[in-house]
Amino acid sequence: MLKKMVLLSVATTALTLSLGIALAAEQERAQQQTQAQEQIYGSQMMTPQEREEHRLKMRAAKTAEEREQIRKEHHERMKTLAKERGITLPDEPPAMGGGMGPGGGGMGPGSGMGPGGGMGPGKGRNR
Repeated sequence: MLKKMVLLSVATTALTLSLGIALAAEQERAQQQTQAQEQIYGSQMMTPQEREEHRLKMRAAKTAEEREQIRKEHHERMKTLAKERGITLPDEPPAMGGGMGPGGGGMGPGSGMGPGGGMGPGKGRNR
């Protein structure tokens, strides 16, 4: 009887953990998809299908020069579309790799100066 309870407890714990991991993965995928939409110049004027077609076109490009050409053509199309709709977009396309993906910088946990950092001579710790 005790053996069955322990086995049931282990099975329940494993199921709970796997559901939690699946949920976390789904949330991360949704967040990445949102970030990808934000990284496409003029994405707010595009349908989901247009954004996906643009991504596929960029992935299919074989060289950096080809991707840059696709990016420039897309930028010009978005500028024209924005002008037609009365929307203001920046003059220049975002820099290549402009998005901050995982580990791409920022000031998340573990980043920054920490205690006493940047306080001048004699103001920080260990001085």
